[in-house]
Formats: sequence, C-alpha cells, structure tokens
Amino acid sequence: MNEWMLGYLLLGAVAGFFAGLLGVGGGAIMVPVLALMFSAQGFPKEHLMHLALGTSMAAIVFTSISSLRAHHRHGAVHWNIVRTITPGILVGTFAGAQLASVMPTRPLAIFFVVFMSYVSFQMLANIKPKPSRQLPGALGMFGVGSGIGALSALVAIGGGSLTVPFLTWCNIKMHHAIGTSAAVGFPIAVAGSLGYMVGGVVGGDPPAGSFGYIYLPALAACVVASMLTAPLGAKAAHGLPVAVLKKIFAGVILLLLAKMVHGLFF
Repeated sequence: MNEWMLGYLLLGAVAGFFAGLLGVGGGAIMVPVLALMFSAQGFPKEHLMHLALGTSMAAIVFTSISSLRAHHRHGAVHWNIVRTITPGILVGTFAGAQLASVMPTRPLAIFFVVFMSYVSFQMLANIKPKPSRQLPGALGMFGVGSGIGALSALVAIGGGSLTVPFLTWCNIKMHHAIGTSAAVGFPIAVAGSLGYMVGGVVGGDPPAGSFGYIYLPALAACVVASMLTAPLGAKAAHGLPVAVLKKIFAGVILLLLAKMVHGLFF
C-alpha cells in the first residue's frame, strides 16, 4: 500500500500545481492517472471511471480553496461573478454527477477522452475566443452555470476549461478569468462530490475504503500534496509564460488519455 500512497501524493502535487497555474482544477491529470492506478490495484472495472471521477472531484474541493485564496490575494477574483453563476453551477453539477453515476464505465471513459482531447487541442492551438460581449443577466448566468456544472461533473474538472474561455469572451482579463474560475471551482467540486457520493451509496458497489464513489485513501494523499502546490501554481501564473506551459500541459494530458484508453479497452 505504501507505493500507492506515494503515487497518490505525487499525483496530488502535480495536479495541485497545474490547478493553481491554469485554473483547471487538476482533474484533467487526476482522472486518467487514478483510473490507471485503480485498475492496477484490481478494482472492479465497472467502477473504475466512477471512482476516478468522484475522487478527483472531491480532491478539487480542497485544491480550489487553496487556489482561490492565492488568486484572491492577487486581486484576481471577481466575486460578483462567482455569486451570480453559483446557483446554476450547483444545480448542473449535482445533476451531471448523478448522470455519470449511472453511466457504464466505457461510455463514460469515451466521453471523458473526447472532451479532454478537445480541450487539449484547444490549448495546443492556443485558441482564444475574441472578447465580444458583456456578461449575461441573472437568467443567462444561471443557464451558463448549469451547463458548465454538468459538463464539469461528467469529466471531473473544476470548470476552468469552460469558465475561462466564457469569461474572456465576456471581456474579463485573462488573469482575472483564471482567478475567478478557480473560485467557481469550489461550488462545482462541492456539488459534484455530493453527487458522486450519493450515486455510489445508492446505486453502486465500490471497494472497501470508499464513501460512495470517492476512494478515501487516494483523496487524503492527493489533498495533502495538492494544497501545498496549488498556491505555488497560482503564484507562477503571474510570472511564467503560461502559453508555453499550457502546451506542455496539453501534451501531457493527451499522453495520459492514450494510456488510459489502452488500460481500459485493451
């Protein structure tokens, strides 16, 4: 068990750094690696993706707290946006987690791979929406929040790959979009974790050490490491060439996705 805990600690450290750096929640790295680690430990195949998604989402609860505090200290969080988008985020994320809990592992894995491949190629191409409008009203923000929340729950991300482009499209500066996205990641993670918890308790048969679809040993180790490195990533976001790091990050994600697909399907 010691080597697995060491692996979880290392995973948490890497995911936490990128969560702070790019406002992506860390799930893009955590999910494929956790799926591979759970498979290597002999967990039931029908629960691999659910456990990876649920554990990653629960870890983002803690990562997002550390990350948003660091961004808040830099004055990069628009709290008025966080307040208006959160109701939709809560509804959409909980519903998305419930949907994911009843989906078989393979279709869920395919959806994750397709979506994250799209995000990765978008990062590699450095595609940015041109700022062209202002933020929508309360009803529009609820709709946007619901959509971001539902997709975030299905792929266990903090919403950064969706929230950041939306905010920049609405004329929010990039560093502020990243900081606000980190704050929005908290309600996404809370609602998503509850959804996977309930889904696993009600309809699943997860392995020992799990609470619903959250594997507690992996969660504890990832959280300890990620909360230490997320502030470092947030600090680095204000001084490093983020465009270059995004491309490296995207390349790593694509390699992890390929490895995850091989492990789950072959």
